Amino acid sequence: MAEEKGVVLERVQVKKAVQALQAFLKTKSTSESLFLDDTQHISLLFTLWKIPKEAQTICIPLPHGQRTDTDEVCLFTRDEPKMTPEQTQRFYQKLLEVKGVKNVTEIIPYKLLKTEYKPYEAKRRLLGNFDMFLSDERIRRLLPSHLGKHFYQRKKEPLCVNLQSKHLARDIQRVVQGTSLKVTNKGCCCMARVAHSGMTADEVTENIEAAVQTVVAKLRTKGPVMKLIHIKSQTSVALPIYTSDLGHLAVLEEAEKQAQTPKKKGAADKKKAKKNKREDVKATDTTVKGEEKKVEGEEEDEEIPQLVPIATPSKKPKVEKPSKKKQLEKAPKSSVAKEKKTPNKRTKSAGKTDSKVKRKVPKVK
Repeated sequence: MAEEKGVVLERVQVKKAVQALQAFLKTKSTSESLFLDDTQHISLLFTLWKIPKEAQTICIPLPHGQRTDTDEVCLFTRDEPKMTPEQTQRFYQKLLEVKGVKNVTEIIPYKLLKTEYKPYEAKRRLLGNFDMFLSDERIRRLLPSHLGKHFYQRKKEPLCVNLQSKHLARDIQRVVQGTSLKVTNKGCCCMARVAHSGMTADEVTENIEAAVQTVVAKLRTKGPVMKLIHIKSQTSVALPIYTSDLGHLAVLEEAEKQAQTPKKKGAADKKKAKKNKREDVKATDTTVKGEEKKVEGEEEDEEIPQLVPIATPSKKPKVEKPSKKKQLEKAPKSSVAKEKKTPNKRTKSAGKTDSKVKRKVPKVK
């Protein structure tokens, strides 16, 4: 499958890179590290041609275990009915002994996880005490809310195990000694732990070949997948073990063109449909206007009947009766009244002349 997608590793080149990396790690070791476990992880760094559309987790079985004997593994189990947490611990310890499982160092039931490891500090302590976590697949969906984000940030989230399997020891061995690769849709690089510095060069090369084959086979992408593959440790630079040819670029361009052509066709069809709709709307508008004009012409041709005003009955003019005020005004005034009023008019005129004279006289200082 790896050859079909254009990924072929040269075993000699891979072994040379592993030997160079092991020599570098030996030079970095000091006298103090002889008394400690100074094994470092060896990882594969994959660089893809394209960013994947969907996130994916790939489980990779390895021919040689990539974990040391000192690594501690914790197992989360479900709560057995009518049993206390201590009784469930004993029940699963006996089950693992009967099945021949020796990799698990501690068992924590789900109820104990909710009660004793609820504080933040207890969760951080649990994260630091173990190198790997397993969980019963029946309670896998309940764990994220109780573990917290730090398990997932440090990539120590528990891996599922079927505790009801008939071949339980083989399944747990594959999960513990294997590895997993997380392919995200946020970038084109991803890393998987493959070996440790205490392994021989041949074992490391076999693990690398097996990991590359499974990753290329399980990736959900079409066409050429891998652009670069590097090998590195926690403190070293990345050493290249595979580089793809530039001939893959032509294949990628053709694939992109093929993906874009249906989009262009769809856009052209949409434009044509819009034009046809506009033409249909215009044709309907013209037909409606023509019909309206015809109706107006027909209405003009028809004779409109003239309206004749209806004659209203004539009203008799009202005869106004002379009011008392007008009669009093028209009554002749007596001569005595006239004589009384005449001197008053003269006095008034005299007063007016006096005031006029007073205004005209300039003031003497």
